[in-house]
Amino acid sequence: MKPKKQNILFVMFDQLRFDYLGCCGHPHIKTPNIDRLAKKAVRFTHAYAQSTICGASRMSYYTGRYVASHGAAWNDFPLRVGEWTMGDHLRKAGMGCYLVGKTHMRVDAEGMARLGLAAESEVGARQAECGFDVVVREDGLVGQGPEGFYSDQQPYNAYLRSKGYGGENPWADFANAGDENGMTASGWFMRHADKPANIAEQDSETPWLTRQAIRFLENAEGPWCAHVSYIKPHWPYIVPAPYHNMYGPEDVIPVIRSEGERKDPHPLYAAFMESGIAETFTRDEVREKVVPAYMGLISQCDTELGRILDHLERSGQAENTVIVVTSDHGDYLGDHWLGEKDMFHDVSVRVPMIIYDPSPAADSTRGTTCDALVEAIDLTPTFIEIAGGTVPGHIVEGKSLLPLLHGTTPENWRDFVISEYSFAQLPIRKALGVSQRDARMCMIANHDFKMIHVEGGFRPMLFDLRRDHLELEDVGDRPEYAEVKEQLYRQLATWARRDSQRLTLSDEEVERRSAAGPLPNGILVGVFDEADVPQVNRDYYRHNTPERPDTSATRPAASGEPD
Repeated sequence: MKPKKQNILFVMFDQLRFDYLGCCGHPHIKTPNIDRLAKKAVRFTHAYAQSTICGASRMSYYTGRYVASHGAAWNDFPLRVGEWTMGDHLRKAGMGCYLVGKTHMRVDAEGMARLGLAAESEVGARQAECGFDVVVREDGLVGQGPEGFYSDQQPYNAYLRSKGYGGENPWADFANAGDENGMTASGWFMRHADKPANIAEQDSETPWLTRQAIRFLENAEGPWCAHVSYIKPHWPYIVPAPYHNMYGPEDVIPVIRSEGERKDPHPLYAAFMESGIAETFTRDEVREKVVPAYMGLISQCDTELGRILDHLERSGQAENTVIVVTSDHGDYLGDHWLGEKDMFHDVSVRVPMIIYDPSPAADSTRGTTCDALVEAIDLTPTFIEIAGGTVPGHIVEGKSLLPLLHGTTPENWRDFVISEYSFAQLPIRKALGVSQRDARMCMIANHDFKMIHVEGGFRPMLFDLRRDHLELEDVGDRPEYAEVKEQLYRQLATWARRDSQRLTLSDEEVERRSAAGPLPNGILVGVFDEADVPQVNRDYYRHNTPERPDTSATRPAASGEPD
């Protein structure tokens, strides 16, 4: 009997730190469902996002390519028309690819107009939605200000209105706000983080999205890849009861930072530390309110993942469904004197990566951890192989994780990981006197060292992870690390010279064209004698000359001669 083709459940939580899970060692957080998945899966302990901002990171997940290759370097930077995506590769291999939730992708509207692609057409819709067939698209940030709404993706707001939640923006008034004496206590103001969100728990964002996912699973015809992309635990930091008081200040783990980090810091690091959100998170009262809410959001996410896992088991789909749980980046939460994400400390750039493969080939690795250096771009080639396709190495830059899932480490596994970030749109660029083109940084890291190169004439930052795994001491200006920096710069230069733009001709086709001997279409270059080429080639040109037409009567007159 032919084995059933596998499906893929690709779950992404937004802004979930790698170390805020029970299975990752957090002493207080309750994540029983993610933990139970990890017990039968492989948990990759050194998985890194390709950027520490939502849009750029996700575009790397969805294309299998580095930020420098796909070019969508920050939120709302459009992914150019024609860029190969996970969905394109999987459909070519016979697998559907569907979206339930967030992508943070901005359509290349100008490119679509230039090519005459209508968004309502099948091709146009996929171009506009990052290669996915959309079940529901909800990016989850429905901020509202003087210029209107931040996001025009609002199916969740429509749902809330259908349930009787009033006002122009129930996302802001109910799902992401509490109540303070009859007044809206908006989650945008972090002093309200300990209040219960002003909404029935079943109507909040995370359960709503779970219902969309289960509805898809009930009707899906395989093989399929379903990207269930939650919009939490991303801020605003407010969560409905009973999760709002599941944790308290006593559950907040000690902050990772030292006074030494603020003494003569790298100019870029100093600029980030002086930002408003960083200064806010230096206050203990902020962490004591925000971190428990963040943990509550994670526990709610875990509960909802459990509902999906239970559905897969009840329906029998778990037997042939690969399950991936990951995140687009982390959250500083005051660590290293920072808030948000943006820089490359582990709490920001490392992501959880848990993969369950139900096939017998993965039995030997169940419940294990793997410390190989893994990148977000590795999921696309992994999924292509699961779908039975061939990974196009001239397009996809990641490496398939299937060998690691099945207990072997390829000899040519990577020696370093890369992450990139553009701060061209941030006020700190002008404060530092850096041009738009130079407002970027790039991380290269291995198990022993992490270096951050900053364009614009700055020295690099460097962390010696062997003796400083918390990354509290920047040794980038220490002369004794000159050789280490030189080696990392050599590797970074090698990476920068990679062949990443030849997308229209496969490696196999290039190899075919480079075969020894004359080209089969009769182009002979540099040949002196007929004997220098095989008989099959010269026969086309070495034979009795065919009859020649008489052209004397039609010969044009010489200049000055009468016709």
